[in-house]
Amino acid sequence: MVDIDRITGAAKDLGGKVQSAVGDLTGSKSDSVEGRFREASGQAENLYGQAKDTVRQAAGQASTYADDAADYAEDAYERGGHYLRRGTREVSHQVAEYPLASLLVADLVGFGLGLLVSASRD
Repeated sequence: MVDIDRITGAAKDLGGKVQSAVGDLTGSKSDSVEGRFREASGQAENLYGQAKDTVRQAAGQASTYADDAADYAEDAYERGGHYLRRGTREVSHQVAEYPLASLLVADLVGFGLGLLVSASRD
């Protein structure tokens, strides 16, 4: 969608060029100067409209990127929950199948953590 300032700016620019050319042909300095002023004003308005279009497009893209990022975060959260549940089931299965080995591993982990905690106090 083109901004209305671009359209009116282009029209003023064209009108200013015509008025300036007519002023040059007829020798009317006031028409020539006024035409150049309208031309410059139209160009400025056109540039303003282009800037508004650019900002509008950038805002639309930023919104799209934010939506994509939210979708990725939601997907990662769901996958993390899935992997956590799956890992919990696997650990539970291993503990049920090998209770003595699981107890030994838990004791070793606890002993290692105890060493780390007591070493940091010294």
